[in-house]
Amino acid sequence: MNTPPTLFSNAGKQKASVRRGISGWDWPTLWLFAGCLTVWATALWLPDGWAGLSFGLLIFTLALHSSLSHEILHGHPFRSERASTALGLIQPGLFVPYLRFKRLHLAHHNDANLTDPYDDPETNYLDPGVWARLPRPMQVLLTVNNTLLGRMVLGPLIGMVSFIRADLGMIAAGDRRVALDWLIHLPGVIGVLWVVSLSAVPMWVYLSACYVALSILKIRTFLEHQAHARASGRSVVVEDRGLLALLFLNNNFHVVHHMHPTVSWYRLPALYRAHRSRYLRRNDGYVYRSYAQVFRQFLFRRKDPVAHPLWQPRAD
Repeated sequence: MNTPPTLFSNAGKQKASVRRGISGWDWPTLWLFAGCLTVWATALWLPDGWAGLSFGLLIFTLALHSSLSHEILHGHPFRSERASTALGLIQPGLFVPYLRFKRLHLAHHNDANLTDPYDDPETNYLDPGVWARLPRPMQVLLTVNNTLLGRMVLGPLIGMVSFIRADLGMIAAGDRRVALDWLIHLPGVIGVLWVVSLSAVPMWVYLSACYVALSILKIRTFLEHQAHARASGRSVVVEDRGLLALLFLNNNFHVVHHMHPTVSWYRLPALYRAHRSRYLRRNDGYVYRSYAQVFRQFLFRRKDPVAHPLWQPRAD
């Protein structure tokens, strides 16, 4: 057996058994982070004749950096939370404050609440009652957003408008923590924009690359979770090992990540291979062979309704 026998035992033993297998720093993640920033900086200073390559490299590194930020909030590459946070504060993708992302994503990891329209901060499902009260044009827009093409084209804009609107509402209501997360984020945004202004890349091109990177990340989040009666049946596996899996740092093995959130990205495929049947029993066979299959099935067709299909109205 390639993993400790405690791996699938009770939660306390499980957490202890899946900690990083190295002491100190997580060097593969740290080197990847350094390489990502090096390529990002190189893309900014390529000559004008290399504009296409520069744009492609920016998209790649911005998407990869977002996946690395996900690793950082889960405790990599440093054991020190303070050191990891310092690494995550500067976000070249601009749009999402690291500390806000961290709070929301860790709340999302309460698996009992996955897909809950109110308690899962990353779900796209709505309370059916809320859905029924939406204007028809908004229902059409959100239905299109539940196709893969719609999620890639419209999803970043819809997501950011909803995200910023909700945060502004909380700030207006006096939530100082949300306000502080955004204030801490702003110096990094100013610094990144200043660096871009000194580079050979026009600002509109850089902002376009940020948007396209978010579009690519929407491929991963499109079907990560489904409505299911059991919490264990809500997280997907996409058995892909191509370029998208690299960009997503193997988070396509999503049920594995949710069961073992402290396991480094480069360990997830082997962990899945060693216990594939167990993971697929756990998530009730919620599996796709590749992202090519996902594109074939859902590029122009919605996978889910917007209204949560299993939602029970809450008592007042």
